[in-house]
Amino acid sequence: MRIIDLRSDTVTLPPPGMREAILTAPLGDDVYGEDPTVRELEELAAEVTGKEAALLVASGTMGNLVSVLTHCGRGDEVILGDQCHTFLYEAGGISALGGIHPHPVRNEPDGTIPLEAIAAAIRPENIHFPRTRLICLENTHNRCWGSPLAPEYTREVVHLARRHGLAVHLDGARIFNAAVALGVEVEELTAGVDSVTFCLSKGLAAPVGSVICGERGFIEEARRIRKQVGGGMRQAGIIAACGIYALKHMVARIAEDHENAQLLARGIANVDGLYTEPERVRTNILYFELERGDPAEFHELCRKRGLLFHRTGERRFRLVTHYGITRPDIDYALGILAEAAKGT
Repeated sequence: MRIIDLRSDTVTLPPPGMREAILTAPLGDDVYGEDPTVRELEELAAEVTGKEAALLVASGTMGNLVSVLTHCGRGDEVILGDQCHTFLYEAGGISALGGIHPHPVRNEPDGTIPLEAIAAAIRPENIHFPRTRLICLENTHNRCWGSPLAPEYTREVVHLARRHGLAVHLDGARIFNAAVALGVEVEELTAGVDSVTFCLSKGLAAPVGSVICGERGFIEEARRIRKQVGGGMRQAGIIAACGIYALKHMVARIAEDHENAQLLARGIANVDGLYTEPERVRTNILYFELERGDPAEFHELCRKRGLLFHRTGERRFRLVTHYGITRPDIDYALGILAEAAKGT
């Protein structure tokens, strides 16, 4: 049976050139700082993001966890969006492992957090309150239709943070999607932030890995925290080789994913019984709703026909385009969606 997997861009399989890079990568022990391929990736990642240094970690969740633990101590508070990945989908790691208090603030539909809401959330000095130490942003914003944050907005948040002596961490899991969508360099989107993570295993199609970037002193402390949480890796060049290939060869093609997502959204908008907002699709993530019928039955009908995607609400679903999904796949998926909507 033909399978069209739109659950996430984490399901991508590495292209042939990436697999070849694994086989030919020079290796060493990264915990000892001796893996040349890891060092090459970290230098490249720092250059791309405009930071002094970088650190390879196993996942985006580990990247955010290590970054927040490096910025904050036990009992400190981090301001973040109520729809952000760190708050919703990382198993409460910053609280469970770091004793760090999350202060969620409402996300706007475009993924931003109103500046006035951030300012209002900053705690005054008082023995009754946790100390605000950090502001976290997410770009692109997963739950907000993959919306990219404009560099101007991030700069405003950084300026606000500086006025209050706070740091800013950017969860840039899909930062390359944001850069492609906005037509800017990644460095423009990371300017001023104290740390940024990006995933190699989403739109860039590597099988594993994320990178933290920041000032050299911050990265050295993050390296220690990575060890504490069990993230020290040995011959990690087999992972880093994929990341190097991804940064050199997989960024330009991300535009194709965005075009496919827009095509998919326009098609869904024409399916009787389904509702979406094509104008909100800026990158590779879109949401739609089933207007009538049983959502569980609809979801199951699609699965049985080979179309996989996530249900994210009572009648709400998410689709994510990625490397390996073609225009014919989009047409095929739309056919399944139309049949399933009719069948419920």
